[in-house]
Amino acid sequence: MNTGAKTIIRFENVTKAFGKVIAVDDVTLAIEEGEFFALLGPSGCGKTTLLRMLAGFETPSAGRILIDGQDISRTPPNRRPVNMVFQSYAVFPHMSVAENVGYGLRVDGVATAERARRVEEALALVKLEGYGARKPDQLSGGQRQRVAIARALVKRPRVLLLDEPLSALDAKLREQMRSELAQLQEKVGITFLFVTHDQDEALAMATRCAVMNRGLLQQVATPSDLYEYPNSRFVADFIGSVNLFEGRLVVDEPDHAVVAAPDLPTPVFLDHGVTGAHEATVWVALRPEKIELHKRGEGRPAPALEDTPKGHNQVAGVIRQIAYLGSESVYEVELEGGRMVRALRSNLARRDQEDFTWDEPVWLAWHACSPAILLS
Repeated sequence: MNTGAKTIIRFENVTKAFGKVIAVDDVTLAIEEGEFFALLGPSGCGKTTLLRMLAGFETPSAGRILIDGQDISRTPPNRRPVNMVFQSYAVFPHMSVAENVGYGLRVDGVATAERARRVEEALALVKLEGYGARKPDQLSGGQRQRVAIARALVKRPRVLLLDEPLSALDAKLREQMRSELAQLQEKVGITFLFVTHDQDEALAMATRCAVMNRGLLQQVATPSDLYEYPNSRFVADFIGSVNLFEGRLVVDEPDHAVVAAPDLPTPVFLDHGVTGAHEATVWVALRPEKIELHKRGEGRPAPALEDTPKGHNQVAGVIRQIAYLGSESVYEVELEGGRMVRALRSNLARRDQEDFTWDEPVWLAWHACSPAILLS
């Protein structure tokens, strides 16, 4: 994110209630001009309601929404400098592609020649040159989504709103459209505000993400910071795959900390301090790809980690399940107390790695920099 960029959208203490149900709860959020910003969270978390308030389809129960410093909380939708792409495409089946894309310009009274020129420019942006005469039923799902995006862009909005626009596409096409949307946003340079429940989509495309849950804003950060430094158990669990262990912070020094977790027979050692909250209840968040697998058995000592004191960050277990996913494999390992832990290994260098199989005794080990410690 460019920290010198101008704030284009600001939600100030925005709340939206539907009767007794609080859909959005006192949200304050700033989005910078030119960002590809994602609102991320499970179904019913309030992200789409927040987007619809920005579009003008819902009115805040409290708070203000500003664009370029102007309060637009009660401005009609057609007078806001935003346009929206819906999950269902919402293209007109009786109109050609060019007519669909140019519909908003025609309603605004743009001259025919100017309208045709701008429609062609918009179709070129979404790689649909030459498709203007076709009807929507002659297009694939991905092409219809491009038509919807071109129709939104042709009016040159300051902000493009996208409400789960890829959810109706199959997995391969979704992946292709992610790349195309990111390239498109970079090319046109306008602010994209993207709503999704799919963390992979958000992490792949967004410059920053806001994670929501039950109407509340949980964390706003770059994709890498959300993944590596979640601020809560909810964010850690929602973003990617994670092993969570409840424990007690028994040592907290400026340069290291130790957590005792009942599910882990050895303490967790970290190469940094936590919060100064000695003896506090915390959660250890350990990503599967940060766990190493080592052979365990007669004549095989526990792994030695150069950044970790002996007897820390290593536990014994037995492999109970292996899922081969092509470039990587996922191992479900049962610890001695019965807790299941997930570990992930790359298959790209298999010739240089030890092989593991079902019901094999193993050591799990991780470095002192690997876990995140969460207070809630």
